[in-house]
Formats: sequence, C-alpha cells, structure tokens
Amino acid sequence: MSAKIYRPAKTAMQSGKAKTNLWVLEFDAVEARKIDPIMGYTSSGDMQQQVKLWFDSQELAEAYAQRNAIDYRVVLPKEANRQILSYTDNFRFSRTQPWTH
Repeated sequence: MSAKIYRPAKTAMQSGKAKTNLWVLEFDAVEARKIDPIMGYTSSGDMQQQVKLWFDSQELAEAYAQRNAIDYRVVLPKEANRQILSYTDNFRFSRTQPWTH
C-alpha cells in the first residue's frame, strides 16, 4: 500500500484559498478502474482510492504514514510567482505600452 502526501493547489473556479494550507494523504490505485458494459459507469474494487486524509502539517501526515506502515512520497507545492498588480497600474505614467480602450 502506497500513498501520496501533498498540499492541494488553489482551485481555479474561485478566488478563495480554502484548504490550501492543509496537507492531504491520498492512497494510490491498487487496481485499474473498469467500465461497466451496460451503464458505462467506471468502477473499481479498490476502496482505498476513495479515502483522503487531511492533516494540519506535512509532519503529521508523514507520522501517520510511518505509524501505519504506509509507503509514501511527498510532493512539495510549487509557490506561485505571480506579480500582484492593482487596477491603477493600467494608467501609470511609466507604462511601456499606451493604454487604449
């Protein structure tokens, strides 16, 4: 049994940062999913795929995995390198391109 420990990224659908400071332990798939021939649903007999455990820190998630003999890997988050601008920067004097409608 193996798992992945990571910190989820901010959702693209909203501007909030809820649950981005928590760490998640998610189990890897043991068996492949199957497509039901009649209904077309995907299913699997692996119940561990449905389990997500949330922790306050990376150390707590690693301690849980070690205590329960779970092989794990840690995926470190990438920090955003986005430059924050304000609306008034569109009209600043030192703008390189002219502002037009």
